[in-house]
This record gives sequence, C-alpha cells and structure tokens, in this order.
Amino acid sequence: MAKPLEFEHGTTTLSFVFRGGVITAVDSRASLGNFVGSKTVEKVLPINSHMLGTMAGGAADCSYWIREVQAEADLFHLTYGYRMSVARASKLLANILDEYHKKGLDLSVGTMITGFDDNKSDVPSLYYVDNTGVRLSSSSFFSVGSGSTFALGILDQGWREDLTSEEAIALGIKAIRHATFRDAYSGGYINVFLITKENGWKRVYREDLAATMVETR
Repeated sequence: MAKPLEFEHGTTTLSFVFRGGVITAVDSRASLGNFVGSKTVEKVLPINSHMLGTMAGGAADCSYWIREVQAEADLFHLTYGYRMSVARASKLLANILDEYHKKGLDLSVGTMITGFDDNKSDVPSLYYVDNTGVRLSSSSFFSVGSGSTFALGILDQGWREDLTSEEAIALGIKAIRHATFRDAYSGGYINVFLITKENGWKRVYREDLAATMVETR
C-alpha cells in the first residue's frame, strides 16, 4: 500500500503579553511543500471582542475548530451574560483535540488563544493548544510555526513586561519580518493585532512584504 503524501507546512505566528495588553502578530502565507497556495490568509480569528485565536498547521483544521470555539463562546455569552474566559476557551479546544488524538484521528493544529476575561483583572491570559491536546499557559510569549525559532530569537532579545504599546507593536513587526526573511515557508503580509482591557482587539498594522522588498531594492 502506497504511503500517503506528506507535505511540509509553514507559518510564523506569535503572541506576547505586556503592561498595556497583548500583541498578536502573524504572517499570511499558506504553503503546501514548495507550493505557495495563498499570500493573504487571515491567520488571526476573533473568538469574542477581547479574545483572539491564531492559526498554525492545517488551515482547514485550525479555522474550523477556532470558529467552533467562537460559536461556543457566543452561546456562553448569551446564556450567562458575560464573556467566556480565555482559560475556558483554551480548555474547550484542548479537550476536543485530545479526543481526536486518542482515536488516532490526528488533526493539524497549533494555536494560541489569548485575551482578557470579563472580570476586574487587568492581567491578560495566553495559552497554546495543539492537536495532541497539549495546553500550556505563559505569562510572557509564545511563537508557533516553521519560522518560530527566528521570531523567538527577536522576542528573547526585545521582550519586556513594561513595553509601551508602540514598543510592543514594533517588536511584533520586527519578529515576524525577521522570520519571513529567514523562513522560506513564511511571507505574504505582516498583520499585527493589539488587545487591551478597555477596547478589546483591533488590527494596528498591516504590511505587504513583497511591496516592501520592491521599495527597498
């Protein structure tokens, strides 16, 4: 029996917490081996007004299950009158993926879920969840994808808890840009999102890397 085809997937996603909130930054390239399937994939998906999920792995698997969590979060809000917590959303996803893993039906998911809870705490939450059901939390940063090694090098050097919002946005841009220069599977656009306790999430930066390369020649 012929072995199934195996293709390398690639991306760079990162999230980190700081004094002013959370930064989530991603590239936008979707690849299948050496083939670039899309340059404009939205790898950050909203779960509610103050919570985001990221996509790394199989685009279909990631987008489907993050949207399932989004639907559960909407139902939770309608039922109880307040937003689902980041911890609950990440645990829900981890439990689903763990059940698939136990049945030998592995998906391709490496996601970060991050944001603020609907309570008095000013401290954001950041979790990593993958297709084996692993669920990890961090008080600093995560980076996921083929370019994560390069992005982590920048975060290790530049991350501080007391970053200003402007410094944090600049650090997210720098980390993704560096990863796209060194990782062949990452590229397209840089998208950066800021989540704050007061205003929720918003996109604060978008850059077409191909246009930037042309301008700098």
